[in-house]
Amino acid sequence: MIGVREAILHILGGVSPLGTEDVPLLEAQGRVLAEDAVAPLDLPAHTNSAMDGYAVRAADVRGASADAPKQLRVIEQVPAGRFPTRPLGPGDATRIFTGAPLPEGSDGVIRQEDTAGGGDMVAVLNDRDAGRNLRLAGEDLRKGTLVFPAGTHLGAAQLGVLASMARSRVRVHRRARVAIIASGDEIADLDEADAILAGRKIASSNSYTLHALTLDAGAVPVPLGIARDTLESVRVLLERGMREADLIVSTAGVSVGEHDFVRDALAALGAEPGFWRVRMRPGSPLGFAHVGGVPWIGLPGNPVSTMVCFELYVRPAIRRMQGERAVFRRTVRAATEEPVRTHGGLTHFLPARLDWTRGEPVVAAMSWQGSGDTVTLARANALLVVPADRPDWETGEWAGVIPR
Repeated sequence: MIGVREAILHILGGVSPLGTEDVPLLEAQGRVLAEDAVAPLDLPAHTNSAMDGYAVRAADVRGASADAPKQLRVIEQVPAGRFPTRPLGPGDATRIFTGAPLPEGSDGVIRQEDTAGGGDMVAVLNDRDAGRNLRLAGEDLRKGTLVFPAGTHLGAAQLGVLASMARSRVRVHRRARVAIIASGDEIADLDEADAILAGRKIASSNSYTLHALTLDAGAVPVPLGIARDTLESVRVLLERGMREADLIVSTAGVSVGEHDFVRDALAALGAEPGFWRVRMRPGSPLGFAHVGGVPWIGLPGNPVSTMVCFELYVRPAIRRMQGERAVFRRTVRAATEEPVRTHGGLTHFLPARLDWTRGEPVVAAMSWQGSGDTVTLARANALLVVPADRPDWETGEWAGVIPR
């Protein structure tokens, strides 16, 4: 049996980033860049107006006021999407709109509300914008500069910047294909609803939970169904996972009972075992191995344990495989709302409610009925982490929390 940190490091050390692919920019949301993105042009490409008004020479408008306006000739009008055709000379102005390139000779834009008249002549009533309200060419990016290094997670802002650079496609790390295997004669898929409702079978809820969690991690679920309690059934589904997926995740069957065949099936397929148990609760019966070169993570069968172990071990593994640098959720510190009591020797991950409305984060462990109590976990929004060497916490102490 190993500790939680050791198990995490063992798994992360046993997976590697996947290959890469070119995808359309609109399909790159949530992916990770596999190459540097370098600016192919200056942004903005031209010095342009930051507001609607008049492009002027600062020397022509300084000292302007409502009592002593400066009169300028309007020589042309330049809307966004058009380019000026005439340079400014002394006493000239160009009617200009936000985003339009500034004419040669201008060095600022007088906002529209500080002017009067228009047409052939405009009166400048305030000189506060002399030399202002312009966005310089290359102010955001210079051609040839590194915009995003390889390994950057692509969100909405990053996609917008890449679009501004005319990048219609980007090279990203592949999404991991995750084979999902449930096991047990007692469980059934939802096409056997009558047997489930009659109490003759138990719904394979873990299959649906893992499917959703895999999608949430940005990967591609590969549901392989339910392995029956025979060595052959488990072996067949593991072999399918070896052929069809980058990572195999199974639930249940990793203990040493007479109906648990996962270990034997892995051994029959020549698996390289890593570990089998972790000092934690819930989720102690956890396995990791490589089978046919494909990493396998064996989760406990109890639903709460399955979800907790996915969060701690599978999600970081998926993110590492997909090229992410930050593979863990950000943890926070929160004050305990009431005392917490656990048994020492094990790291506990307790379903909890994290409250941000009191000026500082406050966390309360929820009353739950054990590893089968999925309802409580569904109502929780966090996991309260209780270290093995610190089993008891008093009210108001600051504890580690994993938001969900």
